[in-house]
Amino acid sequence: MFFLTRAVLPHVREAEGHLIYVASYAGQQPRAYDPVYAASKWWMRGFAKSVSSQVGEAAVGVTVVNPAAVRTEFDVDGEPMADRYGPGEAVEPAEVAETIAFAAEQSPSMIHEVDVYTRDKLGEI
Repeated sequence: MFFLTRAVLPHVREAEGHLIYVASYAGQQPRAYDPVYAASKWWMRGFAKSVSSQVGEAAVGVTVVNPAAVRTEFDVDGEPMADRYGPGEAVEPAEVAETIAFAAEQSPSMIHEVDVYTRDKLGEI
């Protein structure tokens, strides 16, 4: 993420574009069972916010998208998330994609951070 941002930032500045980072709900809530993954997502959020402050004067949007569990083939403890959750029990990949597209369309205004999760996740916050 660091090297990619460094490589594309001049082009994004020139195009007055948008950087969108996909982090995770794990980057907002401590997770005793998955500390390394959670720490990497906390780092992503901090990095994106730092980049945002660096490009504050430029017409560059910076958004962090934080999905909760997503029904993908991502494997957790030997089980794909798509098998672990049924439809409606987790965020669908299309919902994450729609959120990214929505954020990208906001330039020159921007949504700095957006969380994507199922309503039952609200009870855990």
